[in-house]
Amino acid sequence: MHRVQKLLSNYGYCSRRNAEELIKQGRVKVNNKLISIGDKASENDKIYVDDRLVKKEKKLYFMFNKPVGCVTALTDRKYKTVMEYIDVKERIFPIGRLDYFTSGLLLFTNDGDFSNNIIHPRYEIKKTYMVGLYDSIDSKKILMIEKGVMLEDGLSSPAKVRKLRRDLVEVTIHEGKNRILRRIFKELGLRIKFLKRIRIGMLNLGDLTEGKYRKISKKEIEKIFDYN
Repeated sequence: MHRVQKLLSNYGYCSRRNAEELIKQGRVKVNNKLISIGDKASENDKIYVDDRLVKKEKKLYFMFNKPVGCVTALTDRKYKTVMEYIDVKERIFPIGRLDYFTSGLLLFTNDGDFSNNIIHPRYEIKKTYMVGLYDSIDSKKILMIEKGVMLEDGLSSPAKVRKLRRDLVEVTIHEGKNRILRRIFKELGLRIKFLKRIRIGMLNLGDLTEGKYRKISKKEIEKIFDYN
């Protein structure tokens, strides 16, 4: 027996968080009985959302090179979303998010457990970003980033920084707090020109064209977790 939100996520219907919202809204039934948060079901039970039977789907995994100028969301009334670039008939969702002005590697799936393993802090999946600056960065500030910078919500996690030029660094960090790198660099008085995620674990963005996506293999998926 599993919580219904976990089953909906595992079936590829939506993320676990979105499933919880559907349950709270009274849109989910198990064997035609309305359920509440915390209720459980087995894989043999029939789960309905908006009175439509939810069917198990084949697990899918994609990588996408997100451009600047779109939001990481399924829908948005104001901005273009990443979903407008993805032409897949199956229901998939983005794992985590990159903000409107951040580009680079973004994963999509219909596998809730896989998504949770990427996002959950306990797995400490490392993400690597290319950070272009309007300012020069010195060794003192690099050391501060590597040790952790005090922000309004606490000390940032230690990061690894590789300086490529006076105004260009590669930063690897496992922390997934909202806009964490932008807040770190702002706290240090450094202005970001561009921010691009190039790697998750050891899965590289490679030569995937901006705005394009492709399936990722089981071997590539293993690269995400082998690195950590």
